[in-house]
Amino acid sequence: MRASFPPRQRLAQQTKLEIAVRNSGTRPIPDIAVTLVNPRYGTAAQPLGTLIAASPPGGPILAGRSRPVWVIDRAPGACAYSCRQGGLGAAATADANTWALGRLARGATATFTWHVTAVRPGGYKVGFVVASALTGPGAQLVGPGGRPLRGSFAVTISSRAPTPHVTGSGQVVYSG
Repeated sequence: MRASFPPRQRLAQQTKLEIAVRNSGTRPIPDIAVTLVNPRYGTAAQPLGTLIAASPPGGPILAGRSRPVWVIDRAPGACAYSCRQGGLGAAATADANTWALGRLARGATATFTWHVTAVRPGGYKVGFVVASALTGPGAQLVGPGGRPLRGSFAVTISSRAPTPHVTGSGQVVYSG
């Protein structure tokens, strides 16, 4: 397994979160899936999000306490009709925190790539769990030593957004 997400980011900066899983087993994996979790709140928070404090008794009732830390610009999977129309993309599942790329042949690698934009400064942890199917016994994959395939990233998002500049050729570049 290979996973990457820049540990230092800036507000309004687009980055990539990437998780690649190789099937080194002897059988195909039925439906390779990755669930993004907030290590503190699990899947109670939206993917790449956090929870705000509950309203005090007698306070306003919130439809949801989850707030984004990153906005997902493009989710994993082929960009078919749904993705081109601003939808969740081909790998979306009924669980908002889980994406599945289908059958993974032995020896093959599946790469999950999220294009995201940071929208909230601060220090955050992003966790992930890899599974062989969306449900059922034995859905969780194990790696070397029988450990579950999971991991996490510690990320600091600076409140200073990059400064855009337009070059002579009309290309927008960011600096600072």
